[in-house]
Amino acid sequence: MADINRLAQMFMELDDLLVGCMRCGMCQAVCPVFAQSGREGDVTRGKLALLDKLAHEMLEDPQGVKEKLDRCLLCGTCQANCPSGVSVMDIFLKARAIMTGYFGLSPVKQAIFRGMLKNPKLFNTLVGMGSKFQGLFTKKVDDMLGSSCARFNAPVIGDRHFNSLAKKPLHKIVPEMDTPAGKSGIRVALYVGCVVDKIFPQVGEAILKVLKHHGVGVYMPAGQACCGIPALSSGDTSTFDSLVNMNVKLFKDAEFDYLVTGCASCTSTIKELWPHMYQGDSVTRYEAAKLQKKTMDISQFLVDILQVQPTGGNCGRSVTYHDPCHLKNSLGITAQPRELIRTAGCDYKEMAEAGTCCGCGGSFNIAHYDISKQIGSRKADNILAAKVQTAATSCPACMLQITDMLSQKGAGMDVKHVIELYADSL
Repeated sequence: MADINRLAQMFMELDDLLVGCMRCGMCQAVCPVFAQSGREGDVTRGKLALLDKLAHEMLEDPQGVKEKLDRCLLCGTCQANCPSGVSVMDIFLKARAIMTGYFGLSPVKQAIFRGMLKNPKLFNTLVGMGSKFQGLFTKKVDDMLGSSCARFNAPVIGDRHFNSLAKKPLHKIVPEMDTPAGKSGIRVALYVGCVVDKIFPQVGEAILKVLKHHGVGVYMPAGQACCGIPALSSGDTSTFDSLVNMNVKLFKDAEFDYLVTGCASCTSTIKELWPHMYQGDSVTRYEAAKLQKKTMDISQFLVDILQVQPTGGNCGRSVTYHDPCHLKNSLGITAQPRELIRTAGCDYKEMAEAGTCCGCGGSFNIAHYDISKQIGSRKADNILAAKVQTAATSCPACMLQITDMLSQKGAGMDVKHVIELYADSL
């Protein structure tokens, strides 16, 4: 529970951010949740009106306030299209922190965030055990997509089609790396991210292959923790601060030119949230700000810094691309992934609504799967309409959602990270 002085400060910060909203309703036209529900309370304008009187509403109907705040993907589409430039993501994250500070975390989230995420070794051990025994509870559905479903009705999983945990996570395949710059004269730090490490280690291997091919030195320390976005999205600023602390300590004393990631959510969190949402000591905040300036998405690094040229290969497939919200809306990165796909010699085809949210939203997918599935189904339909063999993206969370949706439609195609396509063409 947060102390009363901290809560008062957070309320004042929230008030300062709210004054910019003109209630124009532009957010209504772009919100993926509102597009499905048609409820004013699901659109940003409605939530900001609620937050104007948050203190009163928290006492009158705390559960109702929480439910309204949680019905948001945090996709940033409203912020990216706001004519007044309202910092919507900051507002929602601070509001969730206020709610969690006042009412506390649920026992389940305490176990996940403070029990596992704050203890990377324990987290790795538990996931490792899960990967060994998952076959008892799941069965393969689509070999091309690598999707599975539950053998019997299970809570949370429901009727989802999901990617299984990797038999061997990246931190077991390549525990750590510290190589000097080669022909490129550049050395990067690699932040792996939880989903790449534990579900898509092939994405991490593709990144390492590409960096080696271009003579880029790599610093990849062991013991990397979660970037903190799951905890922060649930208002758990204490766990978020701890995770930022852990990660900053791993990278702050190393020499490198850029910090690259293959996860859109991690990239956005490190660049946008570590420096100004961290509430711990000033030294860590300063070091986080230094990392912010060096952090890049892997496709951005390859296209803008290395200026990679066509490999001369032919990836032998037609490909469309889905823009992850955290790259497109938060960082404005859209051209580089497409350029990398073309550089790999793929037959690129643009899908309709490529920049709309896939409906994942992390914990939103767990709490509101009905809406998440509706949004994701539309994304899958747009992919299928493009008539391609492969759906590509730059975010492992989006890969999970798109795999689920395509698998349930029996699409007969695969889902790849753009770096896999480029690595295969070398």
